[in-house]
Amino acid sequence: MQNEGPLSAEQLRQFEEEGWLFLPETFNPEEIAVLSREAEAIYAENRPEIWREKSGAPRTAFAAHTFNEAFRLLGAHPRLIGPVEQIFGEQLYMHQFKINAKAAFTGDVWQWHQDYGTWARDDGMPEPRAMNIAVFLDEVMPINGPLMLIPRSQRHGTLEAGHDTSTTSYPLWTLDDAVVTRLVEEGGIVAPTGKPGGVLMFHGNLVHGSAPNITPYPRKIVYLTLNAVSNHIRSPTRPDWIAHRDFTPIEPVPAEALTDYARRWKQAAE
Repeated sequence: MQNEGPLSAEQLRQFEEEGWLFLPETFNPEEIAVLSREAEAIYAENRPEIWREKSGAPRTAFAAHTFNEAFRLLGAHPRLIGPVEQIFGEQLYMHQFKINAKAAFTGDVWQWHQDYGTWARDDGMPEPRAMNIAVFLDEVMPINGPLMLIPRSQRHGTLEAGHDTSTTSYPLWTLDDAVVTRLVEEGGIVAPTGKPGGVLMFHGNLVHGSAPNITPYPRKIVYLTLNAVSNHIRSPTRPDWIAHRDFTPIEPVPAEALTDYARRWKQAAE
């Protein structure tokens, strides 16, 4: 199993300069199988935490770590908590947890945006000392709506944005075309791809988005938004299952906890 230890000096340098880092094969096939199965079961539920595309296909499921054991273990996994604690130099709490779907044929666009823009405007987060760390549950390919990042765009701070409440079912603070064009001229675009079990981490101000998925290949990604405890939100406007109010520091579970859970489930099913 890779990526059990701390980030290397080279990895830290890439994150500092480029604003993102990809860690392949962070979770093993047993762990990913149980998470993928549980995600599909959650999407089939009728809960307020589950948002759907205008087509009815699942778009995102919030706060699964609060009502599902597999995702609770993932949300406190040392392979995810450790690297972010290393970068921020303090303990973390879970600001947001979501399982994003990009359904086959119907997965819709995520417009160009910065995550911290939303956390600051909607939740009252003081500084961009939070980041998303994303776990691939399906293979992310160049063709099935991968996340596109603009390297080094985090250096521009928090950019002016408009509140788009009409393009998709999910309201988002988005950037205009001229700003995106200027940033791309400076930094280009990358679209990290990889097998299930890979992990992508990126700065809260890194500009990113994704195109619709018109292929037969779905892609599910779990996002943990990990925030430094001292940077907890001050004036939330969204439901607490979207922007959590529990600022308790995360205590990591044992490294094999998710594998053990997957094996227990498999034995029970047999």
